[in-house]
Amino acid sequence: MTEVTRRKWHVFPSKDELSVAMAKYTAHLSEKFCKEKGIFTVVLSGGGLIDWLCKLLEPPYKDSIEWSKWHVFWVDERVCAYEDPDSNYKLAMDGFLSKVAIPNENIHAIDKHYAADGNAEHCAALYDECLRNLVKQNIIPLCPSGKYPQFDLQLLGMGPDGHMASLFPGHPQINVTDKWVTYITDSPKPPPRRITFTLPVINSALYNLMAVCDDHTEQCPHSIAKIFKHNDLALPAAHLTAQVETMWYLDKAAASLL
Repeated sequence: MTEVTRRKWHVFPSKDELSVAMAKYTAHLSEKFCKEKGIFTVVLSGGGLIDWLCKLLEPPYKDSIEWSKWHVFWVDERVCAYEDPDSNYKLAMDGFLSKVAIPNENIHAIDKHYAADGNAEHCAALYDECLRNLVKQNIIPLCPSGKYPQFDLQLLGMGPDGHMASLFPGHPQINVTDKWVTYITDSPKPPPRRITFTLPVINSALYNLMAVCDDHTEQCPHSIAKIFKHNDLALPAAHLTAQVETMWYLDKAAASLL
């Protein structure tokens, strides 16, 4: 793998200003990659991220972004029906994707039937297969090592405990390197069954933007401090890198101990 980038960060006074910056960052990269290669591969996560992306639904972005060239993926997903309130797919569709002109065939979600059945292992295997097929179709390139897919931009969030995607502290999924997608059936945060990109896939992205807003928890600022001051690798989010840029957007509360 090529040399990874150093962690950069910006602190914003409010979630709203963070959202404005995230929209600008995403729109800039969309324009760059659509111009360079005619495709923009974007990986979403859950949590508050979709709310923060909603600035892309406003001028000047909604009518200027080339939505038809986007291909959308999920860094992790809860293994449940699409209609379940826990579904990251539902969250993204309801709050964002249904409001822009991304072709349905460019929205690459977890397998609907196995998700509804709650079969995490099969869902992970099928999502892995989906990614490999898109590599064969030249939608997703491989990173220089040839081992992992390389997405243009991943929009990520961190849990108060320092987890990212569905890679949790003290759980073995963080160490998986022989798969692109793995699964967990005992997530410490409900629901317990999930699939997730593995760490080398996450870190093979060209650009990783991690957005963290503190929702009045004491744990979140402490986790941020452990990562930024001590690079505490017991926290999965501390492992985040990228091939071009690793950017953290923090609100004032999340960065309060820095």
